Amino acid sequence: MKYIECPENYEKELNSPVSLFIAGGITGCTNWQNKFIELLKDEDVVLLNPRRKIFSENDPSISEQQILWEHVYLKSADATSFWFTPETLCPITLFELGKQLSLNKPLFVGIHPEYARKKDLEIQVKLIRPDIKIVYDLESLSSQVKNWLKQKI
Repeated sequence: MKYIECPENYEKELNSPVSLFIAGGITGCTNWQNKFIELLKDEDVVLLNPRRKIFSENDPSISEQQILWEHVYLKSADATSFWFTPETLCPITLFELGKQLSLNKPLFVGIHPEYARKKDLEIQVKLIRPDIKIVYDLESLSSQVKNWLKQKI
C-alpha cells in the first residue's frame, strides 16, 4: 500500500497501483480512517486520505487548500469508498457522494448502522446505482475494496 495524505501531492506513474479515495466524515467524527487504512495495509493500492493529522479550521487558506485537494483526487482516483459515521450528518460527504454516483467508476459505500439518514442514503444510492451493495461496517467495506483489487490483477 502507498499512503497519500492531504495536502501531499500524488502523481500517478506508469505501472502504479490503482488509487482509492477514502471519503467520509472528518470534522466532529472519530478517526475511522485509521482503522480502514489498517484493514487495507497489505493491499497493492494507493490510498488517498483527505484527513490530515493537523488541520486548523480557523485558517481560510487551509480550508481552500483542503477543498481543492479533495476535488482533484476525488476526480482522479480510480475508485472511491465512502463511510458515513454516526457522529454527524456529514454534509460535505453527502455532496461528494452525489457527484460520485453519477460517474461510471467503482464506488463503495458503507454506512454506520446508527447514521441518522441511513434509509435516505440507501434509497438514493439504489435509485442511481442499483449495482452498489451498501455495507454497514468497515470490515465489509474493506472486503469489497479487496475483492475489487483482486479483479484488477
